[in-house]
Amino acid sequence: MILREAEILGDMSLGPWDLVILLLYMVGIGVMGLYFARRNTSTEEYFVGGRSHKGWVIGLSLVGTSISSISFLAFPGDAYKTAYLRMLPNFMLPVALVMAAYVFLPFFRKNHISSAYEYLEMRFGPRVRVYGAVAFIIGQLMRISGILFLVSILVQTLTGLDPIVCILISGIFVAFYTIVGGIHAVIWTDVIQTIVLALGGVVCLIVIVNHLPGGLGQIVEVASAAGKFSFAEFREGVMQPVRWDLTLQTKTAGMMLLIGLTIWLREYSCMQATIQRYAAARTSHDARTAMWVCGASSIPIWLFFMFVGTSLYVFYQEFPTEATEQMLNGVRKAEDIMPYFILHELPQGMKGLVIAAALAAAMSSIDSSINAISAVSIIDIYRRHLVTGRHDSHYLAMARWIAVATGILMILGAIWFSRAESKTLQDTLTMLTAVLGGGLFGLYMFGMLTTRGNGMAALCGIVCTIGFTIWTLLAKNEMLPSSLSVPFDLYYVDVVGNVVMFLVGYVAGLIFFPIKNHYRI
Repeated sequence: MILREAEILGDMSLGPWDLVILLLYMVGIGVMGLYFARRNTSTEEYFVGGRSHKGWVIGLSLVGTSISSISFLAFPGDAYKTAYLRMLPNFMLPVALVMAAYVFLPFFRKNHISSAYEYLEMRFGPRVRVYGAVAFIIGQLMRISGILFLVSILVQTLTGLDPIVCILISGIFVAFYTIVGGIHAVIWTDVIQTIVLALGGVVCLIVIVNHLPGGLGQIVEVASAAGKFSFAEFREGVMQPVRWDLTLQTKTAGMMLLIGLTIWLREYSCMQATIQRYAAARTSHDARTAMWVCGASSIPIWLFFMFVGTSLYVFYQEFPTEATEQMLNGVRKAEDIMPYFILHELPQGMKGLVIAAALAAAMSSIDSSINAISAVSIIDIYRRHLVTGRHDSHYLAMARWIAVATGILMILGAIWFSRAESKTLQDTLTMLTAVLGGGLFGLYMFGMLTTRGNGMAALCGIVCTIGFTIWTLLAKNEMLPSSLSVPFDLYYVDVVGNVVMFLVGYVAGLIFFPIKNHYRI
């Protein structure tokens, strides 16, 4: 192996073609946002696009939303440092899609719903609807903050600017076209961004294979010997395969699959960004087609970017540098590996394309969440409880202001992520998603699968779930005595929290609160 730090550091600049490609991409996305702004004459257009989009368009939009910069930066970073354990939850997406296509989708289409949380009022009353909306908003703000932080890593590596400045620049840019363009801009730019993202990953892999003496065969041979393709964790300096049983004490393959099923069922039953896609499709057939397109595309893309991370591991075993060693041993964040490779290894012209792909990855997820947060805030909270009976133009204006506020909070959250310490950002996001899930999936299952319990029963479940969440947060930060520590891995907080929600609500309805409204699917 050859240490070639000096050689690599000599080729970091972006050439004129790189800058041209980046500029064209940014201008193009911005122009699309301004173009679609003309269509947004009502909240119906701004949030669900007049319910007029074709299935394949919605499907590619869902792909862009689901892959995000977590795929482009965090997945390669995770695979570079560890193995494929955290890919396991994604394999449950097809199972969730089949269930959603024939259970949840018909309900939302039949009832002409624009917000996922309208159902909660039908079943449990307005207070529970507000809880669902608030839990969604908090969770999504955390998610898009993490995504923005990831893309700021690349901007920082590219420009050498202060990390906070990079977050500000990236956040303002990725929020702009969403605020002005609404769901039309979100859907169509996501289609383009999905294509650009895939192209960027392909370029990286081609360069890696061409540089390695043994090409693709070397990647497979070296990575296999190091256990990089296994479902394993990196412990005590070696890859240790996980078990396949079900236990709450440690990470196992079986439990990771269970987490995945919970995550994806929640995504397609009660997450606003997805429900808006249901509503934006022309027909139920188009919405179902969109789900098949998403499922058939997302898993191969996720696996591909994990493989890119594995390939980077092999590449930097062959051509090690001090920086890449630091990313491997935890001195630097593992998510730095893709920006480092892009800027030091790609030829002139290709850097601009791949950096555009990284920006596309961030925007394709951030835009959906910003629009969804705005929709939930207006439909479920502002118009429903705070300011009622106003002209639709008032709510449209407020929707844009809420999108602006969301962008500001996203930037503040990204700054927090930049100062957090974790093994990988994928690891941090998985735990935070679990803790902040709010038992939403359990609440929906309680309403959809049973006729027991009214709004008060649901509130009992909510109170207990919030108490459970507070306990896990305090225990995680060692703010409780050891006797009150969490007796299971924090990866499973989401699963346990949803079980708590379902069981407490059901038992409370069975014993204390007779059913008054059994509106369910």
